[in-house]
Amino acid sequence: MKKSHDSVFTIGIGGAAGDGVRESGATVGAILTELGYHSYFSFTYPSLIRGGHNFARISFSKEKVNCDHTNLDVLIALNEESITLHLNEMAKDSVVFADSFQKSDTDLLGENAVVIPMANTVKELNASPIMRNSMALGALCYLLDLDYAMMQVVLAKVFKNKQPEMNIKLADMGYDLMKDKNFRHSKKIEALLEKRDFAEGNVALGKGLACAGLDFYLGYPMTPTTSLLQFLASQQKDTKIRVIQPESELSVINMALGISYAGKRVAVGSATGGFALMQEAFSFAGIAELPLVVVVSQRQGPATGLPTYSSQTDLRFVIHAGHGEFPKIVIAPGDHEEAYYLGAQALNLAWQYQVPVIVLLDKLISEHSASCVLDGSKVTVERGNVLDKADGKYGRYEITADGISPIVFPGTPNAIVKITSYEHDASGITVEDPQATETMLNKRFQKTETIKLALAKFETIKVYGDTKSKDVLLFWGSTKGAVLEAYERYLDLEVKLVQVVWMEPFDSVRLAKELKGAKNIINIECNHDGQMAGLLKERTGITPTHNILKYNARPFDPEELAGEIAKLLATRP
Repeated sequence: MKKSHDSVFTIGIGGAAGDGVRESGATVGAILTELGYHSYFSFTYPSLIRGGHNFARISFSKEKVNCDHTNLDVLIALNEESITLHLNEMAKDSVVFADSFQKSDTDLLGENAVVIPMANTVKELNASPIMRNSMALGALCYLLDLDYAMMQVVLAKVFKNKQPEMNIKLADMGYDLMKDKNFRHSKKIEALLEKRDFAEGNVALGKGLACAGLDFYLGYPMTPTTSLLQFLASQQKDTKIRVIQPESELSVINMALGISYAGKRVAVGSATGGFALMQEAFSFAGIAELPLVVVVSQRQGPATGLPTYSSQTDLRFVIHAGHGEFPKIVIAPGDHEEAYYLGAQALNLAWQYQVPVIVLLDKLISEHSASCVLDGSKVTVERGNVLDKADGKYGRYEITADGISPIVFPGTPNAIVKITSYEHDASGITVEDPQATETMLNKRFQKTETIKLALAKFETIKVYGDTKSKDVLLFWGSTKGAVLEAYERYLDLEVKLVQVVWMEPFDSVRLAKELKGAKNIINIECNHDGQMAGLLKERTGITPTHNILKYNARPFDPEELAGEIAKLLATRP
């Protein structure tokens, strides 16, 4: 099988709600990133107020890690259930760190087990129960053969706002316990000290929006976009951004329309179910030509579905969002860096073209974290066709060659700014006659033609791998991670990989060019209907030769995915 130069090492942390599993996993990912490694952190949890199994997975390598990996090298078990649920993910030489349980150590864990009395230790030290994870963290540092003196410096930085002295003391105790046992080292971790960020996808997106001049963000808590609301709210003291949590998704988008009308750069966010409630107001943004960014993050549906798990089931819904016909832009980041840069781009696009722009995510990007480089120097702020003054004859919907009218805001001298949800003329006055209706609809859709002419300036499509191969893997959104990992680490074949980034307008010309001459097109996505495959056929007339679809609310494992791809291509003509 094809392997990269450095293998992936995966750590699992399991426990119950309240055990600090998420915090522990994020800490490990942050430490590894601080040391210069590429790390990817995922967190799964049930839709329960309390209880249920929580599990964090951290995969890391010297090379880029695009998603998590199923097979575990180390399992930190904070309860007995974590062992029984994940035994099938462990090899013979995998190591288990476990708290003291009732069953005998040998029966429960096997020979590569280390029992660490975490709960008893924190109780004796009168420390917070959640800090017991730090003891396992110290043991992990020994297992990975880290320079512990340097590691203490990193721990102090990671725990700087979380009682660093006690956390470091517990980590020291875990490290010393392993040292006293003279336990074997699983891997030598050397500090690389390459500068990277370690960010959750929602945070990366929020930083991108902020960098592009965001003034207001509005949201109502709904998994998996809640952390975007929380992050931007935390930035209010240090930035000009103002964050509002109204009483419902209906209020969220209607308030945002007013903010946009007033001339402020605004974004809203919700899961797809929350976005479904916004449809009437979303259409208002379309006919009123109000710049607006909507962050939509998919979870497994329909209805409530599996609200804490992921899917790619809402592509069709989102590109056809709103009633009636009006221009919109839909872009789908495939990883954390793309979430950052496309988030910034979305805000600029909304103002350049005066259309609603949707950033389509899913839980795998929104709530998972990864090492990434977020460079604000690459982000600019585009104001669009904004006038600082008017001549007294201003019409908000002036007919122009490109469909984009000059825009001013209430309070601008010599301007009356009228917007309406009714069909209207160039001045914003309601009309009903056929010619005026057709004229204004054509005016709005001229913007779509203008955007299409500009597509060459944007990375609407990305291509990886062997660009001359006749075997193509087609994908979009978060599936990118598993596809790249499958190709780079496990697939012993050279193929061409094509990622679709812009969903609307769909770059049919470039995509058809990239697929021209392909003998095998394998479409890979996490839904039942093959929504990208259908969109491809509708817009280009091209039908994939194969589909690999997964719709059990779990992501692709890259090694398994590589096996499926290899099996399909083994019979290629």
